[in-house]
Amino acid sequence: MYKPADMFFWQGRIDQETEGDLRRWHQVVVPFSPDDGEPGIALLGICSDTGVSRNHGRPGARNGPDAIRTALSGQAWHLALQCYDVGNLICIDDDLEALQEEQACWVEKLLELGHFPLLLGGGHEIAFGNFLGLSRRLERQRDAVVIGVINFDAHFDMRKSPQPNSGTSFLQIADLCREQQSQFRYFCLGLSEVSNTKALFDRARALGVEWLIDESLTSWNLASAEQRLTNFLARCDSIYLSIDLDVLPAAVSPGVSAPAARGVPLEVVEHLLTWIRNKAGNRLALADIAEYNPAFDIDGRTAKVAARLCHMLGR
Repeated sequence: MYKPADMFFWQGRIDQETEGDLRRWHQVVVPFSPDDGEPGIALLGICSDTGVSRNHGRPGARNGPDAIRTALSGQAWHLALQCYDVGNLICIDDDLEALQEEQACWVEKLLELGHFPLLLGGGHEIAFGNFLGLSRRLERQRDAVVIGVINFDAHFDMRKSPQPNSGTSFLQIADLCREQQSQFRYFCLGLSEVSNTKALFDRARALGVEWLIDESLTSWNLASAEQRLTNFLARCDSIYLSIDLDVLPAAVSPGVSAPAARGVPLEVVEHLLTWIRNKAGNRLALADIAEYNPAFDIDGRTAKVAARLCHMLGR
């Protein structure tokens, strides 16, 4: 299930100039070792599209993590933290439940070592394992910690289903919070009204979920979104940030299971992402980029966007 980092994906151009910092990601990223290295950004791939298939989506996201690494490789390096490639977790025999448990263990371990886990997907089933790992880590540190979940997504991903899938992760998180008698704090940014049934909106409302639909997330309406996020962050002790690439317009992000008919402009997502990172500060504990499907990408557009978002999360 676990495959250590393959440095084959970290190769690219080496500039021959002699002045200035000319490094690119492939010249900086090193394989993860639990025994040495200062805290930094820890890239962990989740190679699964079992959840997407169970949710009747288009498979192929299992190949997303390595394709994002390839896009990252030649990107210019501007970050202050060291970056480690932890490797991949692979879904074996469609056993998604076992994968989510293993993922939670890895997230907990990386947090214990002081790293910022940045997980690469893979389907959005990635979300439950991330939350589970963070929850376990915080539970052992202190009591009554409120985890806020911020999700850039065209979908609530709160479906009821006999089996976990890419559309159930945030309902699984709500169920876990109820079992733990902890608060469920979830803010979904970029919802497509036509992609979520009235029943899903009713369920979200009953669980106290906050959201902003795609139509309201425009460059001329950012102050309203920032105020909503300010109020949300004020009630959270720790933040888990998830980015589902299907929140973006299909022209910008075609390589997903469910391309958006409208989507949220990339510049708006980038602005709010930077704003959240700055306002949350050390409370931002981990993040992921989900639903990248290279089988449907055009000219590597989606991979390049995913790589750019990784850069912004690490700044």
